Amino acid sequence: MRIRSVVVAALALVCAVAFAQNASAQVVGVWKVNLAKSKYSGAAPKSSTNTTTDVGKGSFKSVNDTVPATGAAIHSEVTYMFDGKDAAVKGNPNTDMQAYTKGADANHWTVVSKKGGKVTVTAQVAVAADGKSRTATQTGVDAQGNKVNNVVWLDKQ
Repeated sequence: MRIRSVVVAALALVCAVAFAQNASAQVVGVWKVNLAKSKYSGAAPKSSTNTTTDVGKGSFKSVNDTVPATGAAIHSEVTYMFDGKDAAVKGNPNTDMQAYTKGADANHWTVVSKKGGKVTVTAQVAVAADGKSRTATQTGVDAQGNKVNNVVWLDKQ
């Protein structure tokens, strides 16, 4: 029985390491929103770029630069792990926390955004098999109470 427990634990560790390595390859990079392929329930931004780096030990840092349809540009940052725990978001007036969880494989994950402890928007992210694009299907209600139903297409630069 003890040997079986050790084998199961070792397999779980191998799977976790494999996911982390594959997730890094799929998450890291510069991703630019393709406005022609995206669909927004409200006003689309003028532009948006996400730059994600692997900061080690299963952590990632995402820097987002967005020029909204109206108003000032937004620069936000979050450092997170795929552990489902809230990570502080700096610089985004609509979100102060995000929790990231892995999906069925390294090409899929979920991001739950919160403002003041309340879930606002959930994004289901899917990276294309070739790794050159990804979509984020966003649903919920934003911090201003507006319904969100977006499919955001991002191209890897």
